[in-house]
Amino acid sequence: MGGPDAFHPDLSDTTPARHRVHHVRAGDLDGGTSQTGGMQRFAAISGGTVGSDKLWMGETHVDPGVASANHHHGESETAIFVRSGHPEFVFHDGVEEVRISTEPGDYIFVPPHLPHREENPDPAEPAVVVIARSTQEAIVVNLDRLYPL
Repeated sequence: MGGPDAFHPDLSDTTPARHRVHHVRAGDLDGGTSQTGGMQRFAAISGGTVGSDKLWMGETHVDPGVASANHHHGESETAIFVRSGHPEFVFHDGVEEVRISTEPGDYIFVPPHLPHREENPDPAEPAVVVIARSTQEAIVVNLDRLYPL
């Protein structure tokens, strides 16, 4: 074999965990992450699960007929993929409350520091979304309301 190149870098001087693919099985998601009332978050990719430095990814589950508490995610940009159910994402645009209804396959982007909540109006089916955040851990700031008085 030849020396290191673009396809075969020299990894002998680095921490092995940072230079390997990690497989997180669906049944191994970590529920020990920041939580908000009315929903459950599960980490798949985080500093604690795989040693990531800049990325957090996981799932959020909202039971039928439940609304989460109001919250925001600090400096994190949040990308959401609706895996199942028909969750609604609610925020205040400075004038009025805005509600976005979704279906499986839809994507949602939540900007940093934007107060919002997730609701699942379906009386029978849970809503499950996949979340990716631009910070290494799930920042969660729970709030009393969506907007200041």
